[in-house]
Amino acid sequence: MASSNFVDYVKIYCRSGKGGPGSKHLYRDKLTQKGGPDGGDGGRGGHVILRGSKNHWTLIHLKYARHIHAEDGDGGSRSRSFGKEGANQVIEVPCGTVVYDAETGEYLCDIKDDGQEVIIFPGGRGGRGNWHFRTATNQTPRFAQPGELGIEKTIILQLKVLADVGLVGFPNAGKSTLLSVVSAAKPEIANYPFTTLVPNLGIVSYRDTRSFVMADIPGIIEGASEGRGLGLRFLRHIERNSILLFMIPADCDDIQKEHDILLNELQQYNPELVDKQRILAITKCDLLDDELMEEIKTLVPNDIQTVFISSLTGLGIMELKDLIWTEINKESNKVVEITHQPMHIAYKEVEEEEEEEEDEDEDDDLSQYKGIGWDEL
Repeated sequence: MASSNFVDYVKIYCRSGKGGPGSKHLYRDKLTQKGGPDGGDGGRGGHVILRGSKNHWTLIHLKYARHIHAEDGDGGSRSRSFGKEGANQVIEVPCGTVVYDAETGEYLCDIKDDGQEVIIFPGGRGGRGNWHFRTATNQTPRFAQPGELGIEKTIILQLKVLADVGLVGFPNAGKSTLLSVVSAAKPEIANYPFTTLVPNLGIVSYRDTRSFVMADIPGIIEGASEGRGLGLRFLRHIERNSILLFMIPADCDDIQKEHDILLNELQQYNPELVDKQRILAITKCDLLDDELMEEIKTLVPNDIQTVFISSLTGLGIMELKDLIWTEINKESNKVVEITHQPMHIAYKEVEEEEEEEEDEDEDDDLSQYKGIGWDEL
């Protein structure tokens, strides 16, 4: 997947359709001079609907479709005829899309399954015709109900990719290399930090035509939960993974320290991530001999399953696949409902700062502009 084509965040303006007005028509024909009211109801406005689609992997198809409008309902007419309902506007999104209110950051809904539909903004109800308002004392009402207005709102769509196992590690830990070895994915690989700028998905082949999905996200550094590096933007992509694969290179200074930093960043971002099953993979083990490998085994954390691998020589790759397959098929590791935290809307702070600057400008002493054509101020 080309990096320029991966879009996991879009902001769009949506408006559901207005309801059609009710009719104020009074019945007339050549034999009836003053018939009673027969105005029909207005049609309902179109809904704005989100639909999950397995045919979409990113939100790129919405990148330039920033305004989504549903059709308005038609008005009622004579003979108690109902107005036509407005056409619904269906927005197809990839499975794993989460929707937030762009103004408040409030969580609205979550699209997880193919074909799942959520009416995000219902259309306005059609107004009732004057036939509904006839009474014994007002037999010819000359009024009807107007249609209900639709809902106008800007929403944020965020994609959280669905995968069985997510790769977590510092930059240059060997995550993209492992993904390229065990799957047909072709992530960019180079000898410098943050080579991976967008998440990559790969389907890993296993025994007897079985397979599972592996997700590689950009490297995490200390402080990622506070916005450092690229981690904060992409940490959400591992929220839906069944298990997490921590990857730490064998040539790092302190394996236990790096493991604790990664675990702490996940906890700071979302405490529920710490409850997921974790596997530790010590990478780049082709640099080690048997004696060093035995020594490193005494330094790894005791509370996590550990595998020594090398993507270059294939050491431990099959053992890692076996362990991952065993863990993702345990009932306790099935993906459960996650709690979506409200989104922090940063632009509110910017608007407040702009308002403060405007107030300061209004209080400026205009005497400094005398003599340059501003004397009347």
